Amino acid sequence: MKRIIFIIFLKYLYAFNLITPIPEHIKIDKQKAKLGKYLFMDSRLSADKKVACISCHKPNEGWADKRRVSIGVFGKKGRVNSPTILNAVFNFRQFWNGRVKSLKEQVFGPLHTTFEMNMSKKDVEKFVNKNSFYKKLFKKIYHTNYITADMVADAIAEFEKSLITPNCKYDLYLKGKAKLTPLEMRGKILFKKYGCITCHNGVNIGGNSFEKMGLIIPYKNCIDDRYEITHNVLDKCVYKVPTLRNISLTAPYFHDGSAKTLKEAISNMGYYNLGIRLKLDEVKAIEAFLKTFTGELNK
Repeated sequence: MKRIIFIIFLKYLYAFNLITPIPEHIKIDKQKAKLGKYLFMDSRLSADKKVACISCHKPNEGWADKRRVSIGVFGKKGRVNSPTILNAVFNFRQFWNGRVKSLKEQVFGPLHTTFEMNMSKKDVEKFVNKNSFYKKLFKKIYHTNYITADMVADAIAEFEKSLITPNCKYDLYLKGKAKLTPLEMRGKILFKKYGCITCHNGVNIGGNSFEKMGLIIPYKNCIDDRYEITHNVLDKCVYKVPTLRNISLTAPYFHDGSAKTLKEAISNMGYYNLGIRLKLDEVKAIEAFLKTFTGELNK
């Protein structure tokens, strides 16, 4: 019955284009973002002075992490795969389980977590207030003689806010400035036909709802899900839908990093959330379509 209702819903959505182009520019405080970039790359903001935000969100890896889970202070392993922070400003929630709403709140997560950076607010403030470089910059931007951890998070969040990737091929297609190849067009049709667009839609092609991993076929590895936040049994294996923007750059996939390739991720989603085995030519077409979501990083 659940599957029948889902198929009817897909047919209703099929007629609509629910993806919208990403803005080419958003309002950014450039000085604050520049300061945030320094902090984002500073490993001294960790207990062992070896881990920075950039350690788990690497520019050459789609601002994500190619490892299944990231490595934090003192060699400690994380629990889930590090998602990309590209276009994270457009997410309605942050983290896989959506436990915070804003980028600023998100900054405190890795800073405080014992197996990531393991820094208390007091530790953060002690470091920045003893650093003449940061003292000068914070004085200029925040007009203060004492730097708070809240200011540090605010600056880092402003930098992350600047990491948007407009003008991907599909955005240009939606604006009438580009054409899709026959393979990409077939992938687009299949993307809508199989209901991928029910979860991956909007400006971020995801990131705007919570959905169940394993809707038809139960998924076993459901760590760090919404259930851990709400303790509602209906939230078991429910996660914030990840963005598909720049998806070809951010392997491995899923919260547990279990899918090593984009083809594998597409096949697995077909199985677990649709209950079907996609044909190889269908997977290739959908993959080609998803690759049109790779945008240009704003400078």
